Amino acid sequence: MRYRVLAVVAAAVALSVVAATTAQSSRAAGHTLTVWLQVDAQNGWPDVVATANNAFENSHPGWNVNVQYQQWTDHLQKFDATIAGNDTPDVIEMGNTEMTKYMAAGAFANITANKSQFDNSGKWLSGLKASASFNGKLYGVPYYAGSRVITYRTDLFKKAGFTKPPKSLAQFQTELVKVGNMQRHVKGFAPLYVGGEDWYSALSFVFDSGGSIAKFSHGKWHGTLASKQSLAGLKRFKAFFRATQSRSTATLDGSNPFPYTVFSQGRTAANYGPAWYTCCTGKKYAKVVGQFVMPSHSKGKPMPGFLGGSDLAVPAQSNSKSQAVAWMADFTNTANEKALEQKGNIPNATNLLGASVNERAAARSWFVPQAKHWVDVENGNILKTMLAQMLTGRLSVKQAAQTASQNIAQTLNES
Repeated sequence: MRYRVLAVVAAAVALSVVAATTAQSSRAAGHTLTVWLQVDAQNGWPDVVATANNAFENSHPGWNVNVQYQQWTDHLQKFDATIAGNDTPDVIEMGNTEMTKYMAAGAFANITANKSQFDNSGKWLSGLKASASFNGKLYGVPYYAGSRVITYRTDLFKKAGFTKPPKSLAQFQTELVKVGNMQRHVKGFAPLYVGGEDWYSALSFVFDSGGSIAKFSHGKWHGTLASKQSLAGLKRFKAFFRATQSRSTATLDGSNPFPYTVFSQGRTAANYGPAWYTCCTGKKYAKVVGQFVMPSHSKGKPMPGFLGGSDLAVPAQSNSKSQAVAWMADFTNTANEKALEQKGNIPNATNLLGASVNERAAARSWFVPQAKHWVDVENGNILKTMLAQMLTGRLSVKQAAQTASQNIAQTLNES
């Protein structure tokens, strides 16, 4: 679904901020701080959320925190609606690729003067800090980052004769095929399960082959998925996908269960996704879950992984900005960031980094184009459509990539 254009969001913010700054909202008067977090936190680290809420409420007598968990698929539509209705949350979690559009529209409060309140703010990860900044001002607080790793069943790989992480993509594919053949008796079993049109995985193959999504030159964006290097990566992904998904019941319409759910049901031997997937792979397999870095097609190298992450921001319409800043400071303090690291995430500052598989996977990484309309590319399902077209054979890899490149360029160059 195409989002409202930037000008509409900006107009809604401009009108509503005037009203919001002249009167206290009923929520503020009720001493409730409304926080929107993604469901990842609810599933993966509810204890960290509870710790932050307790710290805030203890230091702010009379206040309570109302955490409302959102889904990545529709949280921006819901946020746009709250802007139009002058009823935004006080704190919102945003994917780092989603920040630019809203910062440019004036939808978030400028918290530059509050930077010193946040632990480790002088050593924030550069990728996250950049995604939370606009025109030299700070509009968000880095929350956590995440690369993508292989989470796998060590028992199945050991049974198939593999006890060490593979050193190349070709070796990994061979191992997965052998494991899949060994598990033929399990209905719908996929040696490596990918749910829906997982463009994060597919584009890792593109960058591993020296390709890219889009580049900016001569004053405008140009789609590059149909370049020689990008096509090589997409073709390699298609071959890998077919070899490892041949008996999977996965569909290409985005309606599949979470990969870790399929893992917990015993219908896959491996997932390629965030390191925190270990949280939800099921008690039955808790003792046989391992992780390693996804190997490149170049032997001995890791495949570049998407360095995603989340930021926290204070909507401009909030009447509880100082309290929102205080809660974000509690939520992202050193202790909580280290706790997030233990859950499989990458903490938000360089001085907190360790040597986990997740952090080693970030040694080679990629990120989406830094364009204010990138969020429209994501929510327009341009990349998902390309993958569905090429994986089902409706279009050749080259045809699907050419169409996607044209649509990406058109979207990124919108005024």
